[in-house]
Amino acid sequence: MTPYSLAFYLDVVTTGTVLGLRPTDSPDRVAEVLGSRFGENSFDKHSMWRDYGLVEFFWDRARGGDPWKGHHITVQVHRLAHRNRSTVSESFRDRYGRFTPRLRFDKLRRLLERRGVALVEVPDPANAPYYRTFWQPDSKVAVMVATHGEYSTPDNLRVGDVDRIIAPMTDAEVEGRRARAA
Repeated sequence: MTPYSLAFYLDVVTTGTVLGLRPTDSPDRVAEVLGSRFGENSFDKHSMWRDYGLVEFFWDRARGGDPWKGHHITVQVHRLAHRNRSTVSESFRDRYGRFTPRLRFDKLRRLLERRGVALVEVPDPANAPYYRTFWQPDSKVAVMVATHGEYSTPDNLRVGDVDRIIAPMTDAEVEGRRARAA
């Protein structure tokens, strides 16, 4: 067993899910698994996300009365650097134990490679030079890594720390990034 939070990150990157929750799951299904302690946010009646501290789930819909459709999940790893214990909910601690304040990309990548799970770098001009993005083609998960200098790395991160993990990043999005970078 991989110790502590590393098992959580390996699960997310290899499956594209969080505690078995898919990006397409409904708000009710997510609350059933993660509980009712969340912050709910919206830009308008067509989009909503719920913030569970470490993890955020996003939904959208065409019209205000339509049911919510799951859009994506973001694991906000950078929030752990602030060392606020409430960032990680009990549902995550119960399953995975203690979460460290940082996730080093080299360690994550090495553990994934031992399991035969490859990460491919994809262009990320919108976030350069502060981040590099790596993609797992089978699970459709993206891993953003802080890459800029010591005094300009955002959010208390160190160069080489994972900033966030996003599921999914579709094949079309990856191809679009590659086309824009060419």
